[in-house]
Amino acid sequence: MDTTKVEPKFTGFTSAGKFDNIIAVTEQNSDEWSSYYFTKQGRIIGRDSLYIFDNGADCESEGFIRFRDQKTGKAGMFNKNGDIVIPAIYNDLSRVRNGMVAALKGVEKKYWEGGEHYSWVGGQEFLIDTNNNILIEDFKLNNNLNFFSLEKTKAPPSDTTRKSFLAIDGSYYSFVDFEKEFSQWIKKELLTNLTIERLIANSCDTITWETPNGWRSANKEKLITGNFTILKNGLLEILQPQTGYFISSDGLNPFMFKGDEFEKYFNNCGEPKDWIYPAMSIIISHKNKKSFTQNHYEFLRTGNGYKLMCLVIRNGKMK
Repeated sequence: MDTTKVEPKFTGFTSAGKFDNIIAVTEQNSDEWSSYYFTKQGRIIGRDSLYIFDNGADCESEGFIRFRDQKTGKAGMFNKNGDIVIPAIYNDLSRVRNGMVAALKGVEKKYWEGGEHYSWVGGQEFLIDTNNNILIEDFKLNNNLNFFSLEKTKAPPSDTTRKSFLAIDGSYYSFVDFEKEFSQWIKKELLTNLTIERLIANSCDTITWETPNGWRSANKEKLITGNFTILKNGLLEILQPQTGYFISSDGLNPFMFKGDEFEKYFNNCGEPKDWIYPAMSIIISHKNKKSFTQNHYEFLRTGNGYKLMCLVIRNGKMK
């Protein structure tokens, strides 16, 4: 394994804990701060052009990293060698996902109430590749789309879990929608003849659950075996038409899920890889004249399918 040694001089916006090919760094020289991108070959590029989002610098994705032109405010992309592969002509870019990038052009920034957060309005959204070739002109980024499930066909697919787009070459690009995929799996696979063995097989080794005294973690065999009846009855509720529930997706919580079992689900900056490993939650509501409670069943999408990892049961008592 190749090893690159770098003088310990970076601070500030440097958020990556692991260095693969290219990294955003900040260093202090006397009373002045300098920020730039640093490659594994020691090349310095993009001075004072860091792409900042949510108070942190961008993190490398598939050997690419975003930057912002300090004069125009437009976004572009460096490759792992520090070469510009997507020029700074876009209002914003997504990270690279399976070699593809969502790009915004001609949009306006509209600030929300309070003036801290904003959204983009108007303009056009494209899907491009890492050579800045336009793949889809009329694209709409949806965080539930699995870019690694891409299929190219002559006609829109009949699979209801897929979202399709007409590409400029006349073909159709389709992607699996995580939420639709999860909903179909939970109803047609997991909950069909649900047994203790099946639920254990479809769970993370460690399950976190809410207790009256805070969060606890337990071995999956012990927790499921001791609480199977309440878990089974709760999950089966979603098959009843009168049940009030919804499904939501999010990233894996880095403050709750740590250790070797979950390390691979975070990138070099400690951010959840929700573009391929989303956390899907089933939230079931229970309401009567005296109370309103919600149970949460959270599953992590892994390389081996969805796995139960977190529970909040408020209309019953777990042990």
